[in-house]
Amino acid sequence: MVNSSVKLINVGSRQLQAFLEICKCGSFAAAAERIHLSPSGVSMLVKELERQLGVRLFERTTRAVTLTDAGRLLQPYAERVVTELRQLGLALQGSSSASRSTLTIAATPVIATCLLPKVVAEFARKHPEVRIQVMDGSLDTVRQAVLEGHANMGMAFFVKPAAGLLRESVCRFRLMSISPGERRRSKPIQSRSWKSLDGLPMIALPISNPIQALIDKHLPSAKASQDERAEMNFLGTMIAMVKAGLGNAVIPSFMREECQQHGLNIAMLTEPAVHLNMYVALRRGADRQLAETQFLEALRAHIATSDDLA
Repeated sequence: MVNSSVKLINVGSRQLQAFLEICKCGSFAAAAERIHLSPSGVSMLVKELERQLGVRLFERTTRAVTLTDAGRLLQPYAERVVTELRQLGLALQGSSSASRSTLTIAATPVIATCLLPKVVAEFARKHPEVRIQVMDGSLDTVRQAVLEGHANMGMAFFVKPAAGLLRESVCRFRLMSISPGERRRSKPIQSRSWKSLDGLPMIALPISNPIQALIDKHLPSAKASQDERAEMNFLGTMIAMVKAGLGNAVIPSFMREECQQHGLNIAMLTEPAVHLNMYVALRRGADRQLAETQFLEALRAHIATSDDLA
């Protein structure tokens, strides 16, 4: 009978997996490649495992990595734990309690508000067996949710490559200008040059916003007008201000439908045409669910049929 007063060891499956891969490969670098992490990421996992266990697991020299006595003692236990966890995962996938899978998507507010609702609603109708959860938050929050396994995928515009994170481009959107128009008058989308915006009253996002930073690279006299232009934190507020006749704005084309509903004049910006890339972030080494692939296909199909790209 197991003594319930003995303290449980607090270790994670990723730590044990990293430990076992080093045992097999005899190298931190080779193990990192097998589990799709950086060598420093593997080293951090092992250090945390050693800290939790209170022992040193490897002897490291410039030529080799060898197990300590404690490491040799841990190895068979780690193999059993990892094997049983994998078997548990397979069993749960086949059980009736797991027949309804959950897909959690972390996204920055602008994507969660303006792009995902229609796609999520349509996907839910076609795939009732999948429960979809959307987490909205800052770029750092999205990245961390994916890295820590709280979200299956993250969606954002300015995702930088990072250890443990796989980045894929989903689509791209044009930058367009909007100006006051007549609400009931349907107008075709025009084109205009960036230069034509010079001297016009502008409504912008904060300078610290990466979308605005991209806009300011192409907006004539951007630095000179920064003190004079109105700044709003949200694209929806910018659209409302333009509708009220308070100025012009430059926004991504995925807001086109909302702008048309408000009767605004829309023009795709040229000379040059500037695109905003949207990425999906996935955790390296994580098994991709069928629902993830299906959702990304649905997202791409929605964007392709919405005429937002040019």
